[in-house]
Amino acid sequence: MPGFEVLYQAAALCLTYPDDDFRVRLPLLREAAPQLRAFTDHAAVTPQGELQAHYVEVFDFKNRHSLYLSWWTDGDTRNRGMSLVRFKELYRAHGLEFTDEELPDFLPAVLEFASRTGDVGMLTEHRDALDQLRSRLTAFGTPYACVLDAVCATLPPASTGARR
Repeated sequence: MPGFEVLYQAAALCLTYPDDDFRVRLPLLREAAPQLRAFTDHAAVTPQGELQAHYVEVFDFKNRHSLYLSWWTDGDTRNRGMSLVRFKELYRAHGLEFTDEELPDFLPAVLEFASRTGDVGMLTEHRDALDQLRSRLTAFGTPYACVLDAVCATLPPASTGARR
């Protein structure tokens, strides 16, 4: 799926905690990835503290909006450990080392990986999870849903169901 590298990098930045650097990047994100304008326009006019509080409310309080892809397939089970190892092995196979600041299945990390390598295998493999997350973000009424809309629009349809 060539050609979506800039979108994936921009989406990765939009889905990370909105620190001061995020605000500085907003004009560049807006121009580089027009598919994300609904989100970047919202972020640009939302006070920093409010944007940060919303991020925490959406992503940090419950797993219903988990940004960790293996959570959607494995939940909090022993199987998840093996899934995390697969992510790390994939990164290493492409000459990248994961820093351990986040788990390797953190969606922004996976998007950045896809942006840097062009390998969308993990995004495609977790398409059903991305659709579920997108649906839940839409139902929650958060502007983050449009980021997932843009990413999902670049991937083939999901083929199987995951846990809900």
